[in-house]
Amino acid sequence: QVQLVESGGGLVQAGESLRLSCTASGSIGSINVMGWYRQAPGNQRELVASIISTGRTDYADSVKGRFTISRDNAKNTVYLQMNSLKPEDTAVYYCHYNINGWNYWGQGTQVTVSS
Repeated sequence: QVQLVESGGGLVQAGESLRLSCTASGSIGSINVMGWYRQAPGNQRELVASIISTGRTDYADSVKGRFTISRDNAKNTVYLQMNSLKPEDTAVYYCHYNINGWNYWGQGTQVTVSS
């Protein structure tokens, strides 16, 4: 089992920044994928960004150039730096951890961007 604890959500105005953090604990493996998904009301959950333990990253087109994902393997923590936030970024953001095909999710943290 893997437990994920998220922090960093909140309410900001358009153009401002937020940083999300997610720390994994439990049956942590050295080769894994960590990332962030988001779900807005009425929408499906969608990938925002992911990072493999080797460092390779992937981003949704809608956040490229504005969001940066990074990780600290020693702390089993993944970060999402969100800059130039837009109202359409408003959603519940979920931390995701995948190891050997097993998926784990955080409890979600609300990000609200006002115009």
